[in-house]
Amino acid sequence: MVMKDRPFAMDAIVVLPDHLHCIWKLPEGDDDYSGRWREIKKYVTGRIRKDAKEKIWQPRFWEHYLRDMDDWRRHMDYIHYNPVKHGLVDTPGDWAHSSFHKAVGKGWYEPDWGGSCPENIRGMDLV
Repeated sequence: MVMKDRPFAMDAIVVLPDHLHCIWKLPEGDDDYSGRWREIKKYVTGRIRKDAKEKIWQPRFWEHYLRDMDDWRRHMDYIHYNPVKHGLVDTPGDWAHSSFHKAVGKGWYEPDWGGSCPENIRGMDLV
C-alpha cells in the first residue's frame, strides 16, 4: 500500500522478533524516508493490532546513505546474516522473514552463503 502511494524499491529486508533492517532506493530527488516509515508503521499497526494500547514500534529509525557498491554489499550481507548473528538460525537461508531467497534468485548470493560470519561484516554492529 505505502509503496504504491510513495514509491521506493527495496533491495533487502529482514524482519526479526524485535527489529528490522532494510535497504531502500528512493526515486531521484526524493529523500522522504521519515514519511514512508510513518505510513508503513501506521499501516502495519492497523493491520496487526487494531485495538493495541501499547506501541509496537520504536519511535525512531536510523538511516545510512550507502556511499558505493562496497558499502551496499556490506549492508546487504549484514542484513541477510542478522538472523544468524542473533542466534535464530544456522544460516540465512533458514530464516523465512528475509529477502535472502530473492537475492539468491537474482544471483547476488549462493544458496549456502552465510554458514559463518562473512569477513566484510565482522565487527559491524547496527543492532
